[in-house]
Amino acid sequence: MKPLFNPGPSPNVRVILAVLMALGLLVADHHQHHLELLRTALSLVTYPLQLAADRPSQLFREARERLAGQDVLRDENTGLHRENLLLKARLQQFESMEAENARLRDLLGSSLDVGERVLIAEIMAVELAPYRQQVMLNKGTNAGVFVGQPVLDANAVMGQIIRANPFSSVVLLITDSDHALPVEVNRNGLRTIAAGTGPNHDLELLYIPKNADIQVGDLLVTSGMDGRFPSGYPVARVKTVRQDPDNPFTTVIAEPTARLDRSREVLLVWNLNETSRLQALTAEAAKPRDMPQ
Repeated sequence: MKPLFNPGPSPNVRVILAVLMALGLLVADHHQHHLELLRTALSLVTYPLQLAADRPSQLFREARERLAGQDVLRDENTGLHRENLLLKARLQQFESMEAENARLRDLLGSSLDVGERVLIAEIMAVELAPYRQQVMLNKGTNAGVFVGQPVLDANAVMGQIIRANPFSSVVLLITDSDHALPVEVNRNGLRTIAAGTGPNHDLELLYIPKNADIQVGDLLVTSGMDGRFPSGYPVARVKTVRQDPDNPFTTVIAEPTARLDRSREVLLVWNLNETSRLQALTAEAAKPRDMPQ
């Protein structure tokens, strides 16, 4: 039975023919470049297929780079946030130091105006009881602090030392209800007593006659009559003058000039001679024990 199709050359012959044709094409292309156009056409045809084959790997690389970029950005953002917090904290310290330097400059200017021996002290604690107007300083008898010593801030009189320990001391503020200070009106020399009012944080002028020349805005300064505070230190400004028919005296309220609730540094003043200082110490020691200290 004859086969329907002629099987043709054997496989070995076919391979040899294919190799010879390939060699011939390579030689012809090398010398004559006849296949350049064909190669260009085939590259245009296969380019979309190459893009399609490379797209998954490209997407994977882009996703990995995007995730890596997000991690880098997240790390950079975290670092910048921390650095921002640190800079803000340092800025707060700089602002605090700047304010402290301003206060110290004010105190230095006040000490030059005082013209006496002075010592800068810092407030350590504030009495929290509403009817006690006292603060504690970080200077005591080891620094020469003594009972009755005047205490000022950069603006005016704050109070006086009522208790002195080796390393600390207690100041009775002029607004305490147990404190009274001889003052005079700077405008006309009218003398009176400025007594503390406690929780009101004001001063009340005692025994002002109704015909006295005193006005709102008058500056009150120390008169020096008590032998402790030298004369001429600012104390307060008059803010209320009221005539009460039932009161034989004029009601006068003054606001302290010192920043009693804001000052952190104060001036301790040595303004007494030795005799007056001994008298002050003797008077302090002779006080009855039941009197507030």
